[in-house]
Amino acid sequence: MRSGDKGIIPFNWDIEFPEVFDRENSGFDAIIGNPPFAGKNTTINAHAPGYQDWLKEVYPESHGNSDIVAFFFRRAFEILREGGTFGLIATNTIAQGDTRSTGLRWICQNKGTIYNSQKRLKWPGLAAVVVSVINVFKGIYNKVKLLNGQEVPLISAFLFHAGGNENPQIMLANKSKSFRGSCVLGMGFTFDNTSDEATPIAEMYQLIEENPKNAERIFPYIGGAEVNSSPTQTHHRYIINFGDLAEDEAWNYPDLMNIVEQKVKPKRLSDNRAAYKKYWWQYGEKRVELWQAISGLNRVLVNSEVSSHLCFAYQPSNRVFAHYLNVYPLSSFASFCGLQSRIHEIWARFFGSSLEDRLRYTISDCFETFPFPENWETNPTLEAVGKEYYEFRAALMVRNNQGLTDTYNRFHDPEERDADILKLRLLHAAMDKAVLEAYGWSDIPTDCTFLLDYDDENEEEETDNGRQRKKPWRYRWTEEVHDEVLARLLDLNQERANMEILGGKAAQKKTKAKASKKKASKARKIKEDAPIIPGLNLE
Repeated sequence: MRSGDKGIIPFNWDIEFPEVFDRENSGFDAIIGNPPFAGKNTTINAHAPGYQDWLKEVYPESHGNSDIVAFFFRRAFEILREGGTFGLIATNTIAQGDTRSTGLRWICQNKGTIYNSQKRLKWPGLAAVVVSVINVFKGIYNKVKLLNGQEVPLISAFLFHAGGNENPQIMLANKSKSFRGSCVLGMGFTFDNTSDEATPIAEMYQLIEENPKNAERIFPYIGGAEVNSSPTQTHHRYIINFGDLAEDEAWNYPDLMNIVEQKVKPKRLSDNRAAYKKYWWQYGEKRVELWQAISGLNRVLVNSEVSSHLCFAYQPSNRVFAHYLNVYPLSSFASFCGLQSRIHEIWARFFGSSLEDRLRYTISDCFETFPFPENWETNPTLEAVGKEYYEFRAALMVRNNQGLTDTYNRFHDPEERDADILKLRLLHAAMDKAVLEAYGWSDIPTDCTFLLDYDDENEEEETDNGRQRKKPWRYRWTEEVHDEVLARLLDLNQERANMEILGGKAAQKKTKAKASKKKASKARKIKEDAPIIPGLNLE
């Protein structure tokens, strides 16, 4: 262990402190510290091979993506005596994602009580870091608990005053309402004037003119870039789509099959997955469920999976959606209102992941777990305010010749004073207010202010191309409102999940009761119809 480039000097707490660990109720009375924090890749690079696997083996229910600080929290808790306490400093990630699940969640579920926490403290030193100070008691703690100086009934692993410690549950009510777009696996399917792999659009028109039947298998094709950058969210590409046709059926469109055979098949044959090779004329992931869900709709809601801003927009349903688009078979303005509201956005930003400094909206984490208001898709108030917001935003983008990204860049810019942008902010607040009232949470204020998405002490600096990199300002709710809404949503998620479980059990009971009744009825009929045989008892 001591040798090699990344050798370590072993340290055994029991041996070093025998007076602490040889006594009854062993362990330290108190621990204070500022443990290191480092992400997965930094931890792997700094230690010998197998270190991450060892951590997961030693600390049950831990996650490989966790920051190493969570393991220091676990170890500190482990070497406390019953009734002991620790006070540790960590970055704000301690209460988020896999780091929270590995550290505070496990501690809270195993007789640990967070009795004091101060969140979002600026580090007093030179480093531009925001930290949390957390005090944990090992055992049942019945005294006052303080969260940011305020007395609260509990402090969860999320460092909220409510909402529980566990990850939110998937809502059965959200089933079959969200899908990823098609992974076509081959740009050779497309007609596009901006890609060397694609066929020029002029050739597409020529093929249709020569044989109108070709139009049956050519569709508009749109991805996240067009949705976010085009003022009208208009596609500029088309794509060949054979759906799940067998090969002989697809050859009924020889012009199109020749293109796919030439531009897609060679790469597919080198793919490791047998299905991709065998069905080279079909998309890699066809999303049949998506097509079935949207078949009866004129329009659907979409959003880009990766984006600086969480933006939802309508698209006609008769097109192929790229795999970085999330698609929702929802057509009401009320649905748009619920998704575009800040209530949903703070959930998505908290439970979603990130790519660089952009939100990655994964539907399993952000949509399927979200507890929407009751009857949110048909709520008339949400319908009215959603319609007003959507139509004003659409007209504004056309008027300014700016897409969603540019529009929301202005929306979140503290220096922006344009009257239309100011109105859009007011309409957004009205939308948030309506959604909060749909939950019955009219006590929550909807006032916004400009806050940094993350702390950045450096002045605006120049990028490689000479342009200034702007600070990550966002026009949003205060942290107190943010935390209050998240805590209530987590409570609601757990409440709904329990109701769905109970509802499922009740349905099972009902089904069993019906089956038993049917069985009994059948038995009676057999008894009535059966010939009299000595010794036969059907009771």
